Amino acid sequence: MASYMRSMMGFRCMGRASFLSWGNGFTLESKRYVRGLRRRPVKVLFPEDEVDKPVKKPPAEVQKQRELKVTNRTQNPGERDSVTTRNSLQSAKKYAYGAAKNQADEIRFERALPGDKRLAKLVSVARSRTFREQQGKILLEGRRLICDALNAGANPQTVFFSTIERLRELPLDRLRRANLIKVKFEDIKSWSDVVAPQGVIAIFSRPDPSRLNFISTSHSVPLFLICDNIRDPGNLGTMLRSAAAAGCHKVLLTKGCVDVWEPKVLRAGMGAHFHLPIYPSMDWDDIEKHLPKSVTVHVADSSFYLDRSEDAQVNTSHKHSKPGDYGWVSGKPSHETVRYEESNTDFDLEDEGLPCPRLEAQPYHENWAQSPTALVLGGETHGLSVEAVQLAAKTAGQRLFIPIVPDVDSLNSAMAASILLFEGRKQLLKVAQTSGRK
Repeated sequence: MASYMRSMMGFRCMGRASFLSWGNGFTLESKRYVRGLRRRPVKVLFPEDEVDKPVKKPPAEVQKQRELKVTNRTQNPGERDSVTTRNSLQSAKKYAYGAAKNQADEIRFERALPGDKRLAKLVSVARSRTFREQQGKILLEGRRLICDALNAGANPQTVFFSTIERLRELPLDRLRRANLIKVKFEDIKSWSDVVAPQGVIAIFSRPDPSRLNFISTSHSVPLFLICDNIRDPGNLGTMLRSAAAAGCHKVLLTKGCVDVWEPKVLRAGMGAHFHLPIYPSMDWDDIEKHLPKSVTVHVADSSFYLDRSEDAQVNTSHKHSKPGDYGWVSGKPSHETVRYEESNTDFDLEDEGLPCPRLEAQPYHENWAQSPTALVLGGETHGLSVEAVQLAAKTAGQRLFIPIVPDVDSLNSAMAASILLFEGRKQLLKVAQTSGRK
């Protein structure tokens, strides 16, 4: 019985076991191999009908490298421990302070650790007009806008960037005193106002226009732009861009205008904030102080149609009337400060009975810019304030209009500003050339 059991166990280990499945009609054979009872077998025993597969040996070069590594580890264990300790200390120092150094440009920047909320806090502060005025900070986004600010002498405080390549696009010599922080692109995208962010956001100190260095002042003409009740950010930014392109000497904004450092105004301005002086939130008494004594102030009439009979009727009368008699004059004084308001909102003006002098109407293409000239443009909804008309009458100014056909709505305020500013520049340059020849 014992011999029979031993033979059965041997047959089970060395032979083959066949399992038949009559229901499915196929035969399943399982092969079992026997190894020596050791941790590292010397040889594998295969069945009699299979041939041993040759084991591939590693190449001679690989074998030599393995042997050299083993000898180095055994001969210099202290050196290996010192290298490991030094690497661990460097990595610990790097992640503890979150600082890194660019060896090519010698720039020190800081890596934002997980949970860093400095970007969120600064962006939230810079987006609010109240906090911008209290803390004196503005937000600039994009390479071009940041470069224009740095070239004009603005003071950068913090720069957030996603890659080193984006940082190298900026004038690095002007960023020595700024705090450079490397953040993830997803963080910048979540706080950006544009659809396709460039991966760089900077926080600057609120610039003082009297301390900035404007490069394009040599091409300026004695032309001043006064923005009155411009409450749409896109229109204000476009007007600033046109004023910079026309070579205006400076731009003055009343308190009824939207904040000049609003992000939408900055994007529409395309760097115009750093190409000419812009003085925001001014009273009319301060506006007169920023203008030369020999200036002539003209106002833009946005509701004039091509009707000579009405023009003749208006020019014959020079008596004072109510602001409600004009569609382009607001009877409400512009002493309030607004943050943002669309230009297509409806607003009913109350007639306060303020005296409003009548001004002669004149087409924009006739001569009206023969000396230092200031041009006042009002918003599309609120129009000009009474103070603007009074200042124009005080300086013997006129109301300029762009003739348009009947049954057509008035031009956009930014479009009208562009037409009038470039016409004024043309007339002033013509006067300068004529006087130079004489």
